[in-house]
Amino acid sequence: MKTSRSENRAVQPRNLIRFDWAMKRLLRNKANYTVVEGFLSELLGEDVTILNISDSESNQDSVENKFNRVDILVENTKRELFIIEMQNSSEADYLLRMLYGVSRVITNYMQLGDPYRNVRKVYSINIVYFEIGHGTDYIYHGSNGFYGLHHHDLLALTARQQQYFEKATIQSLYPEYYILKVNDFDDVARDSLDEWIYYLKNNAIPDDFTAKGLSDAREILRLEALTKEEYKAYVHHIDQVLFERNALDTSRAEGKAEGLAEGEAIGLEKAVVNSRQKGFSVEQIQGITDLLPDQIREILKRHGLDT
Repeated sequence: MKTSRSENRAVQPRNLIRFDWAMKRLLRNKANYTVVEGFLSELLGEDVTILNISDSESNQDSVENKFNRVDILVENTKRELFIIEMQNSSEADYLLRMLYGVSRVITNYMQLGDPYRNVRKVYSINIVYFEIGHGTDYIYHGSNGFYGLHHHDLLALTARQQQYFEKATIQSLYPEYYILKVNDFDDVARDSLDEWIYYLKNNAIPDDFTAKGLSDAREILRLEALTKEEYKAYVHHIDQVLFERNALDTSRAEGKAEGLAEGEAIGLEKAVVNSRQKGFSVEQIQGITDLLPDQIREILKRHGLDT
C-alpha cells in the first residue's frame, strides 16, 4: 500500500479520453489490453492477463444505443469472466440487473449436458456515476459465503473438493461483485487503486501516479491521438452523456416541484377538513387557508362535510 498523497498536486491537463468511450472504441484492440489488465490487477490485487475482450449482449451499437451505459465482457487466461460496466445515469433496479447480467453470462457459457464444474467464475465490476444504495465508502465488494446459524462458522471446501475444483474456498466458486461509486471519491489517492478511481472521476492522470496500466493509459488515451473521425464520434458521445444527464436533472427538479405542490395541496385540504370538524365556518376556514370559498366548499363536499 502506498502512503496517502495530498490533493495539492500538479495535474496534467484533462485531455484524456473517458474510460467508457475508450472501452467502446480503443481498449478492445489487443495492443491496448495492458490498460484494462492494469485496472483489473489493481482491483483484484493480483496480476490479470486478458485473453480477449468482447461486447456484452446489452451493449448494442445502434442509433438507439444508450450513451449512459457502456459494458464489455473480458476473459482472462484463467478462463474467468469479467463484466465491466460503466453507468452514468441512475437506474432504480440496477442492483438486480447486476445479478441478471452475471446469471446470463454463466448460462451462456454452459453447454447442454455440461457438468456443473464447468460453471465459469464471473466478476461483475460496476463503475457508477450516480447514488446507488446508502453507504459511506466509494468501493464495495460482495461475495458469497455460507455461515452456520448456530456456530457462525464459515463453510469451507474439503481437501478433496479443493482438488476437484482447483479452488481454495467456496467463495472462489461463486460470482463476485464490485461497485465503484466514483462520484463519492474525495480525489485523494491513498493507494494504487485510488489512482484508477481518480482517473475514472477526473479523466486525468497526475505524473506521480504509478498504478498498473496508467502509464499505458497516458499514451493510449490521449485526446490528440484520435483520428478526425474518432474525435467526431467522441465529441458526439460526450454531448449525448451531458444531454442525458441534464435531462435527468431537469426531470428530477420538475418532479420535486410537482411533489412540493402536491404536498401543499394535500396539506391545505387536510387543514380544511380538520377545521370543519372542529366547527369552523367557511369564512373562518378561508382566513386560515387563504382558499376561495368555492374551493373550500368543493373540498368539504368531497369529504361529506358540506352540510
